[in-house]
Amino acid sequence: MKLFLLAMSFIIAQSIVHAQSKQVGGPCEDCEALMDYKILNPSPQAVDTLPGFMDNDPKIKIKGTVFHKDGKTPANGVILYLYHVSRKGYYEPSANPKGWEIRHGQYRGWLKTGRDGKFTFYTFRPAAYPKAQEPEHIHIYLKEPGTVPYYIDSYLFNSDPLLTKQERLSQENRGGSGIIKLTMEDDIWTAHRDIILGLNIPGYE
Repeated sequence: MKLFLLAMSFIIAQSIVHAQSKQVGGPCEDCEALMDYKILNPSPQAVDTLPGFMDNDPKIKIKGTVFHKDGKTPANGVILYLYHVSRKGYYEPSANPKGWEIRHGQYRGWLKTGRDGKFTFYTFRPAAYPKAQEPEHIHIYLKEPGTVPYYIDSYLFNSDPLLTKQERLSQENRGGSGIIKLTMEDDIWTAHRDIILGLNIPGYE
């Protein structure tokens, strides 16, 4: 009963916060998953490693800088939420899933930019969905101070044969292009993607 009351208090508190936050990005049912960090990782850092990194290949490193809408000023205090499927192509929860892990799987994590706006995360390259033609991808949601969580273009891999010309043209470029090119740096496949807040984001001023 006590756990139930605590959970309800958290939900109510989050509803109040969201009601007071700037509504941007348009509809996004599962963007609420970003808020799991308040319980699971209350002090996210600018550099982190997602679960499964050591046990899966190919290992990848993705880095970049979050900028304000001018594309020049680094953005401080932005939370990034990332999640993706396993090497089998499924969103696989752990044996004891918490929060949105039930739907998003265990291969997820949170970052928070500092004054320089930079971020780096380590993970493994996910597979494509089984029996589907959707390219391999890593989902990414953002939360700026004073806004609700919203999604930007997923990370896509330039070398993915499923990333067809049609798929490339269908991207919305929310926050900038999510198509990344992996190159070998210091014995790990590495890519760079900068993010511009508000770029092609509905309701953003």
